[in-house]
Amino acid sequence: MLVGFPVAYLFGSACLDVVGRATGRRTWFQTASHMNALGLGTALAAAVPGLIDYVFAVPPKSSGKQRATDHMFANLSALTLFALARAGRRRDAEPRAWSIAVELAGTGLMTVAGWLGGTLVYRNQIAVEHLTANAGSHEVAVLPERETVDAGAIDELDVDQMKLLRVGDRRIVFARTEKGYVAFDDRCTHKGGSLADGSLACGTVQCPWHGSQFDVSTGKATQGPAEESIGTYEVEEREGRIHIRT
Repeated sequence: MLVGFPVAYLFGSACLDVVGRATGRRTWFQTASHMNALGLGTALAAAVPGLIDYVFAVPPKSSGKQRATDHMFANLSALTLFALARAGRRRDAEPRAWSIAVELAGTGLMTVAGWLGGTLVYRNQIAVEHLTANAGSHEVAVLPERETVDAGAIDELDVDQMKLLRVGDRRIVFARTEKGYVAFDDRCTHKGGSLADGSLACGTVQCPWHGSQFDVSTGKATQGPAEESIGTYEVEEREGRIHIRT
């Protein structure tokens, strides 16, 4: 939601400077200066949820993580250029020629960052929760690294529901199938997509990125493009709780 503001303000400031210089309308430079300041400020605000997503939502060791890293550096580089362009304005807010060139370069980088961001949203599904109320992963539990971890109550999940567990630096999916509870690695062996964000049916989990499927009991890849199996974990019931050996 916040991304639209810095994009509009910074792109607008560059356009006003170019048109103002071309048409001799110097009064536009002051407006462009204000838009530049607003763009830089709102970009910092938009960076906060973006950083949270980068750390907690993007699956680690995945193609999405690399794309998110490129997206972040493209945005930071664009903001640096717009801040440099602001420093190139005279007291009456008129930009120097090199300042406009820097703004245009920043606009180009911002365009690249926008394309990468759109790919993260639509291809890697780093966005608002898209799953229905009675399917998929709804919770993320953070647990300490132990030999055996308590995953939850025996009646916590319905059939074909999943829950993402963060055990130390690992991501483990806790799920319920028609045959009982299972646990497996969250990382798809193709491009690293989050399996907890996919769909589970008939003992098979499907990666939301490219459609790879895995048997959640054995970890075997049953449908490509993934070829390698995912790791699975032993699950046992004790006193109405499900425990996973990690």
